[in-house]
Amino acid sequence: MKVRIEDTCSACGLCVDSCPEVFEMGDEFAQVISEEVPPEHEETVQQAAEECPVEAIVVE
Repeated sequence: MKVRIEDTCSACGLCVDSCPEVFEMGDEFAQVISEEVPPEHEETVQQAAEECPVEAIVVE
């Protein structure tokens, strides 16, 4: 699984709170630490994508 964050990110921090192993806060937006999601975090990343208020998290 791969994940990325689009420019529509509102920096709410929900993804970082949900899965700090994959997401971190940058200067203005959340960022992906590693594009390739470790298998043990796939479910949490998918949940973060579904809960993102601006649908900025794209899971592939």
